[in-house]
Amino acid sequence: MDAAGLSPVMQKLGAQLRLAAAADASVFIVGESGTGKEIVARAIHETSDRRDQPFVAVNCGAISGTLAHAELFGHEKGSFTGAVAQNAGYFEYASGGTLFLDEVTEMPPDMQVHFLRVLETGTYQRVGGSDLLRANVRVICASNRDPSVSVADGRLRQDFLHRLLVIPLRVPPLREREGDALILAHRFLDTLNRENGTRKTFAPRMLEAIALHDWPGNVRELRNAVQRAYILADAALDTDVLARARGQEGEMREGSLNFPVGMPLGRAQREFILATLAHHAGDKRLAAETLGVSLKTLYNRLDAYGRETSDAAGA
Repeated sequence: MDAAGLSPVMQKLGAQLRLAAAADASVFIVGESGTGKEIVARAIHETSDRRDQPFVAVNCGAISGTLAHAELFGHEKGSFTGAVAQNAGYFEYASGGTLFLDEVTEMPPDMQVHFLRVLETGTYQRVGGSDLLRANVRVICASNRDPSVSVADGRLRQDFLHRLLVIPLRVPPLREREGDALILAHRFLDTLNRENGTRKTFAPRMLEAIALHDWPGNVRELRNAVQRAYILADAALDTDVLARARGQEGEMREGSLNFPVGMPLGRAQREFILATLAHHAGDKRLAAETLGVSLKTLYNRLDAYGRETSDAAGA
């Protein structure tokens, strides 16, 4: 994570990050959705002694409750229906490196018990196996929820939290980072120009709009807006392009969406899902409940949208 030239709060986070990287203790990163918690986790890994080993990211909200044990710890052939071969789990994939638990407050409570035991003993077994395997991983976890509130709500076991919360880090939202939106917007555009051999620029009034907007979706919203505006602009990214990039095709006004006749169903669904998520300030569980889908389904759709955005930006 390059904090050079950014706001004082990010300079402070950069210093904390370097201290965390020098240790090998568990790190708990808290921040709103879209603030870049995984970027911070990867930066810690890449500047630590484990940098040459794997970094494995696990979205705890997307793990199937019935298969959580097998996904984390692996399984032996025949240990359950569908286990046609021995399979490694996330702990084995991350051996020697870093295991990043994103949205850790969404981990099923019974799974937290098993996970805590592994953290305390340093060993685990595959499902259906008897061999003890060593868990040589550093755990970094993240959540967009206040962990103490999650304990009070019964989402997170207190003993599990105490084991994870050795080094706490908070990633501030973009609205608390004065001047960073413009710096980051230029960085995103510079990257797109470099990757695509272009020289597109920001129109002055678009820079003013970026500076004035509070970016409730944080860095993720800003990055996606710049990427989509880049695709739509011929030479200069202007405010009308920004409005389209932020989803004018399905613009949200006072809790409702307006779609033009003829919009493809897939695009309308995407805009509806993203608008609902933004409406709930990035709370994926609440957005899933509003949409009437499972949390795992929502994560799958957001992952797909993220891949589509990346592919389009690199086209």
